[in-house]
Amino acid sequence: MTAHDRANDLRDTDLDLADVDRHLTAIWRTPRSFWGALSTVDHKIIGRRYIVTAFVFLFLGGILSLLMRLQLSRAEARFIGPDRYNQIFTMHGTNMMFLFAVPVMEAIAVYLVPLMVGTRNIAFPRLNAFSYWMFLAGGIVLWAAFIIDAGPDVGWFAYVPLSGPQYGVGKRADIWAQMITFTEVSALAVSVELVVTILKQRAPGMSLDRVPLFVWSMLVTSFMVILAMPAVMIASTSLILDRLVGTQFFNPAEGGDVLLWQHLFWFFGHPEVYIIFLPAVGMVSTIVTTFTRRPVFGYLSMVMALVSTGVLAFGLWVHHMFVAGLPRLGESFFTASSMAIAVPAGLQIFCWLATIWLGRPVCKTPLLFVFGFIITFVIGGMTGVMVASVPFDTQVHDTYFVVAHFHYVLVGGAVFPLLGAIYYWFPKFTGRTMSENLGRWVFALVFTGFHLTFFPMHVLGLAGMPRRVYTYQPELAWSGLNLMISLSALVLASGFLLFAIDVVRSARTGPVAGPNPWGAPTLEWATASPPAPYNFARIPVVRSGEPLWDDEELCVATGLCVDRRELLVTTVASSTPQARESSPRDSIWPLLAAVAASMVLVWSIFTPWAVVWGSIPIAIALIGWFWPKGVPEDG
Repeated sequence: MTAHDRANDLRDTDLDLADVDRHLTAIWRTPRSFWGALSTVDHKIIGRRYIVTAFVFLFLGGILSLLMRLQLSRAEARFIGPDRYNQIFTMHGTNMMFLFAVPVMEAIAVYLVPLMVGTRNIAFPRLNAFSYWMFLAGGIVLWAAFIIDAGPDVGWFAYVPLSGPQYGVGKRADIWAQMITFTEVSALAVSVELVVTILKQRAPGMSLDRVPLFVWSMLVTSFMVILAMPAVMIASTSLILDRLVGTQFFNPAEGGDVLLWQHLFWFFGHPEVYIIFLPAVGMVSTIVTTFTRRPVFGYLSMVMALVSTGVLAFGLWVHHMFVAGLPRLGESFFTASSMAIAVPAGLQIFCWLATIWLGRPVCKTPLLFVFGFIITFVIGGMTGVMVASVPFDTQVHDTYFVVAHFHYVLVGGAVFPLLGAIYYWFPKFTGRTMSENLGRWVFALVFTGFHLTFFPMHVLGLAGMPRRVYTYQPELAWSGLNLMISLSALVLASGFLLFAIDVVRSARTGPVAGPNPWGAPTLEWATASPPAPYNFARIPVVRSGEPLWDDEELCVATGLCVDRRELLVTTVASSTPQARESSPRDSIWPLLAAVAASMVLVWSIFTPWAVVWGSIPIAIALIGWFWPKGVPEDG
């Protein structure tokens, strides 16, 4: 028990289920008001906001990609000038990597992980609210700069010295560097919340060998974020200090090193690929389990593959630098590790195929996207092994071959599972199901459009077309393939447009889903769809890895208070009940803290004195956030 226990607490053991529901709804619900919307700390509301916002950025980034394809559809096109093209190219990559790919994976986890582990809210719920507001502010700052023609133009990787004070004129590189701070603060906050939630708030009986694979994937991903993202924050902060204060971190003439930027950036940048990929692995495992009607084959092997991928991911970054003039002996070690990481990925694919083979597959839309993912990711993995070889990489580096590989890995490894996950968990998010017929059309358009768009880029790269160019000469004979790619991109875009139409239509008029429309085995389907504000009236007790398949009616744990927000804390390994802990109430202070921090970050683009004077409103917001309120649950 905690120090907050009180003799007059009202416990769920004293009430029947209807009274428990009434009391918990009163204490956990978010008021239906503008103030309630701004101050909520409900992980489900914040998770939905994250998901919707991330998909908005996906569609904005998709529009930018279509503009680039329009410019490259024929030789010597004049649709977009070189300066604006550089902004569009940088915005597309930055938007997709920092405002969509990582945030959307964490967003789904923010919504689902507390439900899947059987708790009532995420750990540190106010920090969760703060993380969303910081993410939103970073996206607004980036897109506002682009709208006024001040968008970053240094590539999503911002290599120095081109982004440094000598060549990066104006504030474009500064805006990019500060946007990194926005998104990384947000990602780090979510990762801390997920780690604590997974390790300390699991339902009784959910030992580590019974944790759902999606939850395992998010645990590994969260540790990767905590270890990798400080590197890019250090890099971006050093860059803005070089530009604003006059430090010389990346200036060789003053003792700096331009390669230091690449080491710092890619130490984050390559693990980021797996930060995006590993949650998708968890999604695929969940979908395969449900639609084959059997537990995933090789559960322990899948967990070890997740962990080993997370470890090996930190030993690959130099394969982005094979043409940078590094010692050949050192490059050979990174070649070996780049090839070795294909082993756990191959193991996971074989486990999924074995599960499908041994099960009774039901070919619904989510499973179609799994099939599309396996095909696409295998192709991306094969080209990944190719570019891990120094001689081959030297030939195709900075060509469209790398663009094709990059998109096969990220879109095949993340977007296909993500779309399948949206179709799968949409009933849990909204209480309604999406259209099966439209879903099959979405899959057909996205799968066909993707491969017709990106596979020919391998050929273009082998033919010598460099990436990051806004035009090319007609005698190079690249026009035919580029026109085909641009037309295929329209097919891909039409698939995403149909997906958006299906989401909007289904959210309003789709068939009512019921609590568990797929007959799935994990705990999130033990709640109503969408869940009540408190998730679980009584905390479930888990006896296996597929609790809803093994027990007709879940056993539950009792003894929690119903007149204040309270969570059950359990041990790390065996998930044995350990303590009862208060959960913070709704608060406006996370929003105010995010506003204060955002003002400082934007102000510091123009003067370093912003850090000094801007600390005052941040301190005020934090004091309000943590000031004792006189009752335990408001702490």
